[in-house]
Amino acid sequence: MIESNRQKKIAGVLQKDLAAVLQSMLRDAGQLGIIISVSKVAVTVDLSIAKVYVSIFPAKQAEAIVGELNLMKPKIKHQIAMLTKDQLRKMPDLSFYNDDSLEYINNIEEAVKGEEDPIKDPDLLAKRKKK
Repeated sequence: MIESNRQKKIAGVLQKDLAAVLQSMLRDAGQLGIIISVSKVAVTVDLSIAKVYVSIFPAKQAEAIVGELNLMKPKIKHQIAMLTKDQLRKMPDLSFYNDDSLEYINNIEEAVKGEEDPIKDPDLLAKRKKK
């Protein structure tokens, strides 16, 4: 489905403000050594729900932090609503998801650079079924 210009603009505003709010919340909580970034925001057609994809480093703590963000949705939504009150009529509901694309890319790079080379050792790859 193609996003409208309105959806893209709202997603951009939310992404910028969410990044600032989440970084300040981590700083205030004293969570040193954790980096969080908002990689994508997708807004539904009726502008009622915003899916927020966050990248978290270190990846070991990602699921726990995403769960915590989903528990703190009302507080985060209120802070974002105060920041965007002049730009949005109604604040969309937020849903946080872990964006593990960087971890996936890293795993691919390690597999290519690693000692287990499927080109040299074809037994590492699953055999294709012949029809």
